[in-house]
Amino acid sequence: MSSTNWQILETVEPPTWLIEKVGRFAAQLLCQRGIVEPEAVEEFLSVEAYKPTSSFAFPEMTQAIARIRQAWEQGETIAIWGDFDADGITATSVLWEGLGQFFAQGDRLVFFIPDRLKESHGISIRGLDELRSQCQAEGKLLSLIITCDTGSTCLDALNHAQNLGIDVIVTDHHTLPDERPPVVAIINPRYLPNQHPLFNLSGVAVAYKLMEALYENLPEVPQQPLEDLLDLVAIGLVADLVKLTGDCRYLAQRGIEVLRQKKRLGVRMLLEQCKRVGDRPIDISFGIAPRINAVSRIWGDVRKCVELLTTRDENVCKALIEQTELANTQRKALQKRVFKQVQSKISQLDLSTTGIIVLADPQWSVGVLGLVAGQVVAEYGRPTILCAIEDGIAKGSARSLEGINLYDLLKDQVHLLLSFGGHPLAGGLSFQFENLQLLTEALDQKFWSQYGQLQSKAINIDLEVAIADLTKELFNEFKQLEPFGMGNPYPKLLVRDCQFSEISNANIRTQKGQKVEYIKTEFTLRDRHGNQIYGDWWGHYSYELPDTDCDVVIELVDNAFRRRYDVRLLDFHAKSAPLSAELPPLATSLENPTAQIKIIDWYGRNALELDLNLSATICDRCPQSWQDVNTIIDRAYKANQALALVYPHPEQINGAIAWQTLVGIAKYLGRTGKEIQRSQLITKLGIDDRDVLQIGFDELQQYGYAVQVISSTSDGFGEVDEIIRISSIPSIYDGSIPAKQFIQAANELAFQQQFFDRQLKNLSIKR
Repeated sequence: MSSTNWQILETVEPPTWLIEKVGRFAAQLLCQRGIVEPEAVEEFLSVEAYKPTSSFAFPEMTQAIARIRQAWEQGETIAIWGDFDADGITATSVLWEGLGQFFAQGDRLVFFIPDRLKESHGISIRGLDELRSQCQAEGKLLSLIITCDTGSTCLDALNHAQNLGIDVIVTDHHTLPDERPPVVAIINPRYLPNQHPLFNLSGVAVAYKLMEALYENLPEVPQQPLEDLLDLVAIGLVADLVKLTGDCRYLAQRGIEVLRQKKRLGVRMLLEQCKRVGDRPIDISFGIAPRINAVSRIWGDVRKCVELLTTRDENVCKALIEQTELANTQRKALQKRVFKQVQSKISQLDLSTTGIIVLADPQWSVGVLGLVAGQVVAEYGRPTILCAIEDGIAKGSARSLEGINLYDLLKDQVHLLLSFGGHPLAGGLSFQFENLQLLTEALDQKFWSQYGQLQSKAINIDLEVAIADLTKELFNEFKQLEPFGMGNPYPKLLVRDCQFSEISNANIRTQKGQKVEYIKTEFTLRDRHGNQIYGDWWGHYSYELPDTDCDVVIELVDNAFRRRYDVRLLDFHAKSAPLSAELPPLATSLENPTAQIKIIDWYGRNALELDLNLSATICDRCPQSWQDVNTIIDRAYKANQALALVYPHPEQINGAIAWQTLVGIAKYLGRTGKEIQRSQLITKLGIDDRDVLQIGFDELQQYGYAVQVISSTSDGFGEVDEIIRISSIPSIYDGSIPAKQFIQAANELAFQQQFFDRQLKNLSIKR
């Protein structure tokens, strides 16, 4: 039973002309996404109909082009300063090829990308000195640097460049500094209004717009068509997860068209290596991009990646492909190992009081920490910062979830940081390791004061369909709306009243047949009308699927290997059979069946937060049966009062997280010798059920913990609390192995509470 909130988007009735044009379901999606006017629909669907925005819409593009033209006319040496992720590597490649039409590569044009394992994102003073020295050693006077995908906030380094007599043009898309940097020009879409069609461009797209402007200014010089760079633009755009709206969508569409043609040697070989066609964004996000990113994550130096994407030598390209594939294989193994280590550390935290997870370890590789932090966010629903430690400096990556601006939280702690930068959802940082505790506490305090509570996981559901609708025709309807991504998400579909059958586990092994790499569950999804479709659920075991009727959230996917269309399971809500056989509806069991009670939603508030002047019956425990519901409503009715619900929202209960929290509490109590009241444990876990807690205690004891109830206290009103002692910390168990019985019991309790919570409110008027 999932505790994820399902938010079903409102069904919009599309106009007939739109249904006839794209199909009923695709038309609904377009309407939901605000694309309803004929001209807007045509521009969204057809790349030929869209009118791309002029590069000179950037306020300082004219200054940038004037300075590049001056360098071209005067024979200056210029350098490209790139970044080491897929967006930065493709941006560097775009400038290397584009500027290479005007400046001789390797002579008047050089490029520099920091080593990911030694440097952070951005321009550094040390890197500037190194680049300048390299040029001087070759008899070159470096007079102009053009950055891509970086540089906006590197004020100290940019001041240093100015002192060295080096002009800088910044092309970037990251957060802007409080003051404009001392540069010739800064080309950053963040200076444009939020709704501007260029606002969401990634680093490679900004670099492309610079080349577009240069080609327009000096059209007689370049020999290579500008459009040949668009496959690189598509790779960077999709890899960087920017919103594919406006010119972003246009450039991605155009780029995928070029990608499909496989003109570029390195791209063609990458697609062959990962067995992809190159006609869909998924070929980038699951094929090309991870391999490009893996090089910097494992080896740090990504200059070979730029060579891979720009070389025309087949032998060189083949050798580089082999290195890239090796790096990606090593990246997978390293990421898996670090994630397990992170989970072990998290098991020692009290997750009930942890708003932001901040961890550091000298053995971790900084190259994979961003990926692992993203996994932690998905698993535990909390912003996460993971750092490696070297020479007393902690350096790492931060990831957040929608609605929590981690960049702003870090910005408020800038006095504790050596460096940081990024977006609201992702960033990089470094700080003195001795400040780890201070930073953790400061971030946590700021988080709780600003956001108040953890956000429960949510899935936005686009459409409700039947299994009979899940056909090739529906897939082709959706394909008209590609490319999908941020700002245009892949459709999530709700199917009601279905069952899983023919359930089995598939162990995905390496190409050599060794060692299980991934687990997935395969199944057939059926409805009562005999319709069925095959599907899979990645990262889960077969026993996790229920044997009762379910509502499921899925994605329709093209299973090219088996030449059919399958579904990918995202979530499910099981329908518990015993509930339907319980007592009759509430209204018939009350003394006054027509009574209506006002409900006040005060989920999770404590007594100090309640309005004592408000006359209301307080309900501090979620009902778990019809009898509970009857008693609660009857009590409020007889008192002629509103009913204030102050128990934790049942949607917040998650068995897996509750188990990790329980293990963390057990470790803390065992280590400190302290004791805990059962009521405190209930508050931290969100589980107010003696039987479920006892299952948790029993499973703790199986792993070597000793759990004792050492005394009981009464509040004088019949409520008994217990003092619990947990000791004997086992050295062999870190909490990473799931406690199946406890998790199932907690999730079933969550379902029951969600059900009766809804019944309680359905029979009342919400205030």
